[in-house]
Order: sequence, then C-alpha cells, then structure tokens
Amino acid sequence: MSQPHRTPDGLDSAGTGVAVGEDGLARTPWALGSAMLREYYDHEWGMPVRDERGLFERLSLEGFQSGLSWATILAKRENFRLAFAGFDPDTVAAFDEADVERLLADAGIIRHRGKITATIGNARATAALRDHGGLAELIWSHQPATTPRPRVVEEIPTRSPESEALAKRLRAAGFRFVGPTTMFALMEAVGIVDTHLMGSHRRGASGVWPG
Repeated sequence: MSQPHRTPDGLDSAGTGVAVGEDGLARTPWALGSAMLREYYDHEWGMPVRDERGLFERLSLEGFQSGLSWATILAKRENFRLAFAGFDPDTVAAFDEADVERLLADAGIIRHRGKITATIGNARATAALRDHGGLAELIWSHQPATTPRPRVVEEIPTRSPESEALAKRLRAAGFRFVGPTTMFALMEAVGIVDTHLMGSHRRGASGVWPG
C-alpha cells in the first residue's frame, strides 16, 4: 500500500526529521498519526511484496486512495478485501455490471464508479500480463539503482523517473489510476524504494536496501 500522507492530519512537519514515540522508537512523523498508522508503519509499509495477488491488491488500493488520505483507505481495507473477493485477479476480472452496482451500494468501501470499474479492468489487465512475464515482474523491473535517503520530510520525493516509466508501462498494458505519483507510493509501500527517514527504526528493514 501507500506512502501514506506525508504527515498525519494537522501535524506540521515541514523541515522535521524523525519523531520519537512514547515507546522511544524513532519513526517518520506520519506513523504517529494513530495506532493504526503506527502498526502499519512498523510491520507492513515498505516490506517487499512480490506476488501477483499482493501487488494487485496494493495497486488497487493505491488507485482508490487518489484524492483521499491513506488512513481512510487503511481503515476500510478489510471491507475492500471482502468486496473484491480478496483481490483475486481472476475473480475480479469476471465481475460484471451487477457487481459494479453491488459495489456502488457498499458503504464499507469508496463508492466511486470510475475507481471500481478501473479495478475490474486492472484485474483483466493483470491476467493478460501473465503471457508477458506478469505483474510482479513488470513492477519490480522498475526498481532504481539507488534509493532516496531523506533526513527530513521535505526531502521525501513524490515521484521519480522510475515511477513515471512504470506508470507509462502500466497504462500501455491497459491499467488505469496508475499515475506517476500513485506508482511512486506503490513503490514505497512494497519495498522497491526505501523512504523511511534516516534515523527511523524501520530504515533498511525491508532487506532490499541497506539502512
């Protein structure tokens, strides 16, 4: 999932480095926005995801986040999983107009027709990619040679040449809601880049990059 909002709502972190929680551990400031965000930051965000289903779920949720806070999506994640059959690409690819109407009536998710139909279309595109190496190979082929080493929040990028290239490749393959900023957030979430602030106790935790 996402590089959540850079900071939790109401926290002015311009120019700030790591924030130390009550447990004495240093984190990127957005992780202290709530217990939910802290748990996500400490155990999931930035850890490698290399399987098709896991990447399809995260790509889908990144698309639903567009224009919203990550906390909103994270709070609804289990509802999304129920509504979209655990994000099994083959099952979602078979969704029809009746499923679209069902999802539009589901108050547990984001009821946005464009995002719902994009997710179904992206499932079909995911299945089609299997004849060309697959979704995981396509996404991870855009891992850069180096990763950012931000000391303060202002130094965390929101896009990169690699995320721009990934967005272009996915769009060419029929995916939607996969812009460069959204794809950079995906790359952060699944360990392709590491944007934990220097000094965070999670820096380097993925094993993909040194601390």
